[in-house]
Amino acid sequence: MDTGMGRRGVVWKTPDITADGLKIFACIVMLIQTAGIAIVENGLIHIDEYTQAELSKAMAEDSGLMTLAGVGSVMQLLGGLAIPIFAFLLVEGFLNTSDYRKYLLSMAVFALLSEIPYDLAMSQSLVDWSGQNGLVTMCISLLMLYFLQMFKDRKGFAFWAVRILIVFASVVWVTLFRAQYGLCIVLLTAIFYLFYTRNVLKTVLGILVSLLYVTGPLAFYGIWCYTGVRRNKLPKYAYYAFYPLHLLVLGLAGKFLL
Repeated sequence: MDTGMGRRGVVWKTPDITADGLKIFACIVMLIQTAGIAIVENGLIHIDEYTQAELSKAMAEDSGLMTLAGVGSVMQLLGGLAIPIFAFLLVEGFLNTSDYRKYLLSMAVFALLSEIPYDLAMSQSLVDWSGQNGLVTMCISLLMLYFLQMFKDRKGFAFWAVRILIVFASVVWVTLFRAQYGLCIVLLTAIFYLFYTRNVLKTVLGILVSLLYVTGPLAFYGIWCYTGVRRNKLPKYAYYAFYPLHLLVLGLAGKFLL
């Protein structure tokens, strides 16, 4: 635990945060974000029934609707805290896994299982091709890390050009799939991996990219406090299962209970 002496002799301590702590925090804020979309915006406001102009007019005439819209927006902003953490943990998992293929396969299976729950939560439809779930982004990012690792120890302009091309190709793929958090997570994953030992540089670059989600830079406090301890209080597949389950429950609640 890091300590520092502040003004008036106050000792400031930073918390020791494990991988499990980061995962739990990310799941909580993601749950809040999804609730903001599925429950508040889709279930209570029925935001898809309005154009932007109609919604603005309706909020001006209805203070309750304006309050709901504000609550939903704040809940979505809180979800931005999870994005840098997901990218960071993906790199940590990639570097520490003993079986990359199993890691990627597990991610891909849960990405497939999550698609209908994701569509239900985001658009109240069983099938919606306008966007794909966040685990699709994670799978593409894992593939990117595999190819980046092939050139890990290579130096020179030509090899950096290849790395940039690999990252660019990954950005293209998440854009084509319209995968959730796509651009931000791909860029953050690349930064965390390529500048793994250069803490200040990866933090500065990561914060700049995280500004795409406004609250994202705040997550770097937790990343800085990460201890490297990877003992999980919950089985690792509990975190995988949480993603489709929370989407399914909130999606059903927003569609049928409200």
